[in-house]
Amino acid sequence: MNDSKPQLNQKQSSGATMSILLGAAFLMATSAIGPGFITQTTVFTAQMKAAFAFAILISILIDIIVQWNIWRILAVSGLRGQDVANKVLPGLGYFLAFAVALGGLAFNIGNVGGAALGFNVIFGMDQMTGGIVSAVIAIIIFLWKDLGKAMDKFAQILGFVMIALITYVVVTTAPPIGEAVKQTFVPSEINWTIVLTLVGGTVGGYITFSGAHRIIDAGITGQENIRRINIAATNGICITGVMRFLLFLAILGVVMTGVALDKENPAADAFRIASGDIGYRIFGVILWAAAITSVVGCSYTSVSFLRTLSPYIERYYRYWIIGFIIASTSILTFIGRPVMLLVLAGSINGLILPLSLASILLAAHRVDIIGNYKHPVWLTGLGWIMVAFTAWMGWGALQGLSGLIK
Repeated sequence: MNDSKPQLNQKQSSGATMSILLGAAFLMATSAIGPGFITQTTVFTAQMKAAFAFAILISILIDIIVQWNIWRILAVSGLRGQDVANKVLPGLGYFLAFAVALGGLAFNIGNVGGAALGFNVIFGMDQMTGGIVSAVIAIIIFLWKDLGKAMDKFAQILGFVMIALITYVVVTTAPPIGEAVKQTFVPSEINWTIVLTLVGGTVGGYITFSGAHRIIDAGITGQENIRRINIAATNGICITGVMRFLLFLAILGVVMTGVALDKENPAADAFRIASGDIGYRIFGVILWAAAITSVVGCSYTSVSFLRTLSPYIERYYRYWIIGFIIASTSILTFIGRPVMLLVLAGSINGLILPLSLASILLAAHRVDIIGNYKHPVWLTGLGWIMVAFTAWMGWGALQGLSGLIK
């Protein structure tokens, strides 16, 4: 389904374009900010204390390099990730589409579960009901006539809500901001594995493609839009970085008191310690908002990888997205979280970023894909360094899976 857009005058068109690009940035950011993002940030903050600030900074810089490469090339070519991959190496796009869909399904099970848990914290609702209600809300977004605008506004509103609530908790916990700023640039400890884990959780798998595919669907392509696309790509990473840094500060204010967080649910425990029952409810709202926006972003992007592979999917793609949400919710409701599927998808997800980024970097200098556009050599070089780093992470994930199976 192609959403028709009315003809706009130049001033209106510029405003509409900026609105779509901001929506794409928030879609990408809120896709990254899911239940795993919250738990991951909490655990690493408890482990590294203020030194975790350096890991956040370096991961943001790496994320920007990855995102600039992917968004620029896709936007100039006007092709989605799987189509670029198929042009570089026939069949690679089909593999990426399968990997993204499998990984997306597994992670969406976790996202729906996170939304269910959020409702449980806020209202005391049982998790099965909470998961179903959350899924219905996500489905309504995809039934909206102007699907793109509905996704944009949904991601923006809940993104601002999460930032505002975490800012409140930061004020409540009064973290040592001076020490955090110092350790951002002069860390007492550096853990590169954690840095690369943050990168994988921010631009790995389907996440970086969510915003890129959104701008392609909106028709914001071509060299004339490069500057705007760069700004949108940077905004997406910065929104994610701000959210991560605020969450880090909120948790830091708690762990610096010497308290040990509950290992079963460290984030919820930190919010409860920080602000009592109110803090616990705030955590529920943040968790639900993070989870439901990730459901929307994951479902949209996973199906977008399949759209150009089948005319049938392209024609009825919004119903395929709805089916994707229903499948995720059904698996969670009737089967639970299938451990092997989650582990397998996580390992495959570790290979998606280096493979997809490598295919896009190979396309960066193919005239038949990007025309006369000249991709910056320095950006290409840094991109290949990121391919090497993320491939190393993916290989480690596969080794971990092999050991688990044995």
